[in-house]
Amino acid sequence: MADRLQTVLGHLAKEHGPKRIVNFSSASAGTHTYDSTGIFQYTLDSPKLSTEQRTFYEDNGFLVIKKLVSKENLDKYRERFERICKKEIQVPGLIVMRDVAIAKSEFVAGEKAVTKIQDFQNDEVLFEYCTLPEVLDYVECFTGPNILAMHTMLINKPPDPGKKSSRHPLHQDLHYFPFRPANRIVCSWTAMQKINRQNGGLVVIPGTHKGQLLEHEYPKWEGGVNKMYHGIRDFDPNSARVHLDMEEGDTVFFHPILIHGSGMNKTDGFRKSISSHFSTGDCEYIDVSKSTQGIIADEVLDLVVKRVGVKKDEVDYQDIWRYKSRLVRGVDQNQ
Repeated sequence: MADRLQTVLGHLAKEHGPKRIVNFSSASAGTHTYDSTGIFQYTLDSPKLSTEQRTFYEDNGFLVIKKLVSKENLDKYRERFERICKKEIQVPGLIVMRDVAIAKSEFVAGEKAVTKIQDFQNDEVLFEYCTLPEVLDYVECFTGPNILAMHTMLINKPPDPGKKSSRHPLHQDLHYFPFRPANRIVCSWTAMQKINRQNGGLVVIPGTHKGQLLEHEYPKWEGGVNKMYHGIRDFDPNSARVHLDMEEGDTVFFHPILIHGSGMNKTDGFRKSISSHFSTGDCEYIDVSKSTQGIIADEVLDLVVKRVGVKKDEVDYQDIWRYKSRLVRGVDQNQ
């Protein structure tokens, strides 16, 4: 299985509102894990989080830690990204993506052609981000002591070409993941520069992590939508939301059911961030093919069939995720 998945991923690598806090009371999604006091559902006992921070995450589903990642590290990741874009470095398993508006125009070599790289788990420089103690010490408050890095990305949001294609529709990250429990998954998303509403910063809808995983699809946008940028179907555009203003090194941790997205980059520069999703090492991989997540599972597997020529039943969606996961602290109970 490992050899077959390595072949598959190797082929894939060749491709490419108002600001206010709202507490929601929607129904809980699935079975929640409680700590010893029976009070907290989404965080674990740890001296790292203050009671105020812990309560904020419980209520809102996200938490910003200021200046968590050093400028020195971010400069190193930025330089590595530029070298990858110039094809000075080849990284096995890495997926390079271009914005839909760029993809339809004349190819521009280098950084300006790339909107995102993901699955950099095999790059020793970029993957260092996933092993930083300052990041993992907070991650452990959500996942527990056994930690897997599951999904890595460096986002290079381009200036919008006038078609609004630089937007990322409101979505829930759990839509993409065939592993559980949701409450033991967290995203660490770090600003590599000053990020705000003007250059397409993150927008979140507080409290929605208490809800359910909703059905996703490609939004019907006139300017087109980037590959696999699914959004929540029939979502109320008037829902109260918060736009996160972040400085270089600020890091937001958020729950995989939290509804979030990002707006257009209205500046002339590229907006960069680096992120990883982490899961407990005790996670369970599940078959999502018959669920609302089947749309993304089918899309990924169809890509595998097209690129590699394997039959669709020769590889499972969850096996791809299992293969690219990396243990960064503690024990992987699935090994």
